[in-house]
Amino acid sequence: MAHRAYAQTATSTRTDRAIEYDLFARVTHRIKSAAETGPKAYPKLVEALYDNRNLWTALAVDVADPKNKLPQELRAQIFYLSEFVQVHTGKVLARKARLAPILEVNAAIMRGLSGRRAKR
Repeated sequence: MAHRAYAQTATSTRTDRAIEYDLFARVTHRIKSAAETGPKAYPKLVEALYDNRNLWTALAVDVADPKNKLPQELRAQIFYLSEFVQVHTGKVLARKARLAPILEVNAAIMRGLSGRRAKR
């Protein structure tokens, strides 16, 4: 019981950025894992891409809210990225585009959430 109580406290003290980072990390890992497994994991890839789309939809809704405290320019950029991910995911599922751009966008968002800079 003490372990559960501590886990609940630890979870409740996480920042929104940490939670968002964790969500992106999990879904990105699932996409990579399914892609690396090959054709037999296609249903898992579709499921992970669906969840990624849902994550990006939630992010777009959040940055479209006038009460969102992020700078307007950053909100617009995130909204554009959400649109890109939505469209590009459709192309990936139709097997007309590569998966790499989606993984790159997710990785860029994770770098931003963690405060790290892109490698040059």
